[in-house]
Amino acid sequence: MTTLILATRNAHKVQEIRAILGESFRYLSLLDFVEAPAVVEDQPSFAKNAAKKARELAKWFQHLGGLDYRVPGASGSVLADDSGLEVDALNGAPGVHSARFAAIDRPGVAAPGKLAQNSSDSDNNAKLLRLMKDVPMEKRGARFRCVLSLVQVKPPQPTPSGHIFDGVCEGRIAFEPRGRGGFGYDPLFLPVGHPHSFAELSGDVKNRISHRAQALEKLKKALVTLVQGGNKF
Repeated sequence: MTTLILATRNAHKVQEIRAILGESFRYLSLLDFVEAPAVVEDQPSFAKNAAKKARELAKWFQHLGGLDYRVPGASGSVLADDSGLEVDALNGAPGVHSARFAAIDRPGVAAPGKLAQNSSDSDNNAKLLRLMKDVPMEKRGARFRCVLSLVQVKPPQPTPSGHIFDGVCEGRIAFEPRGRGGFGYDPLFLPVGHPHSFAELSGDVKNRISHRAQALEKLKKALVTLVQGGNKF
């Protein structure tokens, strides 16, 4: 069975990925490897951040003591994603800064040359609403974007960026938070074709239409093809 090491400590994200990909894989995450290093996501695009995270963590796992015991079999791969919200009225912001949106303009939060730490979901949402308070609904277009990078732990992936998969979900920004489900900007995001926010939709519905679902479906199809072609992913 292929082992996917999910490059996240976000339990909600782990649950989403498992729900979408199903039980054909063995799942581990960075919650299982507390000693794993934090990878600085300082790249200018989602794709480059995802590739950097997957590549650096795969290198770290190659030198991990007891790897064969902790990651069973020779088919372990790191799956990293970078995802976020792009708002048209904000020229694509928060984009790659989605997780630290509320912190990036606070004086003294980040030292010169350092990235700000992630902000709370409530702070990020509050800042987004503040910036969008005078924007009418017809100009509140936005999208969630997700990029995945899959890098084999051993032997090392020949392509440094690994296999790349992406997904986009178009929608609009609500005028106030709606719903208690999901995480991140879900209470403010109204996907096209649905009257409810991501936070109001059931997990089954969200996991069919979300940006992450689209990227993971591409990954799932690719994994089948790779395995059938003799690749040990």
